[in-house]
Amino acid sequence: MSNDKSKKDEQLEQYRVDDTGKHTTTNQGLKVSEDEFSLKAGERGPTLMEDFHFREKMTHFDHERIPERIVHARGFAAHGEFELYKSLEKYTKADFLTDTSKKTSTFVRFSTVAGSKGSSETVRDVRGFSTKFYTEEGNYDLVGNNIPVFFIQDAIKFPDLVHALKPEPHNGMPQAASAHDTFWDFIANNQESAHMVMWAMSDRAIPRSFRMMEGFGVHTFRLVNAEGKSHFVKFHWKPVLGTHSLVWDEAQKVSGKDADFHRGDLYNSIEDGDYPEYELGIQVIPEEEEFKFDFDVLDPTKVWPEEDVPVEIVGKMTLNRNVDNVFAETEQVAFHPGHVVPGIDFTNDPLLQGRLFSYTDTQLIRLGGPNFHELPINRPVCPFFNNQRDGYGRQTINPSQVSYHKNSLAGNTPQPASEEEGGYKHYQEKVEGHKVRARSESFKDHFSQAALFWNSMSDHEKDHLIQAFSFELGKVESVAVREQIVEMFSNVSLELTQAFAENIGVTPPQNGGSDVTKSSPALSQANTKHSPNTRKVGLILADGYNGKDVQENLDHFASQGIAVEVISDKQGTVQGDDNSEMPVDHTFLTTDSVLYDALYAVGGKEQDKAFKKKASYFLNEAFTHFKPVGATHEGVHWLKENELSGNSGVVSGENADDFAGEFVEAVAAHRHWDRKIM
Repeated sequence: MSNDKSKKDEQLEQYRVDDTGKHTTTNQGLKVSEDEFSLKAGERGPTLMEDFHFREKMTHFDHERIPERIVHARGFAAHGEFELYKSLEKYTKADFLTDTSKKTSTFVRFSTVAGSKGSSETVRDVRGFSTKFYTEEGNYDLVGNNIPVFFIQDAIKFPDLVHALKPEPHNGMPQAASAHDTFWDFIANNQESAHMVMWAMSDRAIPRSFRMMEGFGVHTFRLVNAEGKSHFVKFHWKPVLGTHSLVWDEAQKVSGKDADFHRGDLYNSIEDGDYPEYELGIQVIPEEEEFKFDFDVLDPTKVWPEEDVPVEIVGKMTLNRNVDNVFAETEQVAFHPGHVVPGIDFTNDPLLQGRLFSYTDTQLIRLGGPNFHELPINRPVCPFFNNQRDGYGRQTINPSQVSYHKNSLAGNTPQPASEEEGGYKHYQEKVEGHKVRARSESFKDHFSQAALFWNSMSDHEKDHLIQAFSFELGKVESVAVREQIVEMFSNVSLELTQAFAENIGVTPPQNGGSDVTKSSPALSQANTKHSPNTRKVGLILADGYNGKDVQENLDHFASQGIAVEVISDKQGTVQGDDNSEMPVDHTFLTTDSVLYDALYAVGGKEQDKAFKKKASYFLNEAFTHFKPVGATHEGVHWLKENELSGNSGVVSGENADDFAGEFVEAVAAHRHWDRKIM
């Protein structure tokens, strides 16, 4: 991070406390002389109630946990900054989207949705991608996910969705998983979920890292410019490293090997200076074109195909600082889609409308009252003034006798600001109609975009979808629910449904399918960016390795941004044939091939049979997960013995004219799907 502190960093500075070398005190500042023993009536006597230090310490401990989020409980966050590439003044008057000279501080929290705070991070699930912009006009929260659509169209059904998704109430299982009866029973009986389920069963639901997943605002919002002209907008975050995923077997194993895999990846990348970057994109539709599409632009279960409404890249966010304290920042941050600034407004998306109520209501119970905005992580960088007073957690000290509007004792201040003075003015949309509990006819096509998604997938992505449906529904005990799902998705694709129906013991449908032939290449991860930068390679070394050759390769890897960790059979160092030494980062016992993007096998002249056996296990597993595998010297023999040589993405120093260069290309490719796995 640069030495120039952002306004948010300067604001937080007053709350940072370094207690190194300090005396212990009570919360009132009183120095204490003993922190090991409570105050007693005699050495073996009862503890005295007057022990105020014990009572304060224990009371604080008893109240250290706050209710975890009902959804998005498992999260991790980082600070960053946003830079605008070009002014959007033709669309909006929001200052941070029109002034290219400004850098806006941000705070981003990534999360899983279904699991509890202690669940694993590589489960199949939607990922939250929520961003708080600390603008000079107030905080703006873009509260989104890594999937651009949602399960339901109306917020009144959100409690039902979450109840069905969460562990089943009669036995509290399964944790952080959608592979169970109540979830799929909900899907079968709420068919608006068809499109979202396609995304959730795709590779998008098992991302490689937070750094390599897209983010979406999900809803249709409104941009309003200085002249009052309105445009509909969808927001996108595009990772500079591209959008990449795990494979399912790998994701399950990572859960057992490292439940903190995603947060560790984000934390370490920032600590190493490999700052995650995301470009902000917008899709814009003029208000007068609202009804020109074959879908309703306000329907949260629909995308705007990028081929029809291109994404315009307008800025970039860089995450460049880890949090100082996970509880104070990551857990206490309060996002709300209703936190907007002038120039950004809402639409009549019924899911969005419900969220505008729900988020404030949630923070009241989680954070103990109405003053959660005064917590350091939530405070805007601009001053705030109003007549709100008191309540749990109040930090502001208001000396004025006046706390009401209108008044004369304080010159009728604070008072509203005009639009010219920066006051927020809601877009004056004309609204009329009867009070009804109903759904627009334009929201009732549930299968066309699910079919569009299927049509857009590459062959290996389609295979992954079939396997995901087969796994998830294979965990469903109710045959009736399985049959309902087969019938439901026969409206999306017969190819898909016939394949997974066969796998779950349900008679495959013979009729159905979709007449949608259109595809959208932007939906497939096969069309994403590929780069070796920040990829993590495991280097398998034993004593007696070729020091000169290995070092030359490592130097080339480093020049391409690849991070390397040395794996051997013992901690300490390994020694090369030129007396060079390398520190061992992990042993075969303390790491696993699933924790790396690729493996580079070298070995050494002093390896034994046990070493070779362990190395072969690592190589075979990486190969099975379609990862790049490289080998030189003794490692070449391992490739031959395990019949891995000659396969796609397997680079042998015996055959490569430029081993380092070819291996880097293989690493950049991420996976080698044309590999034949026996």
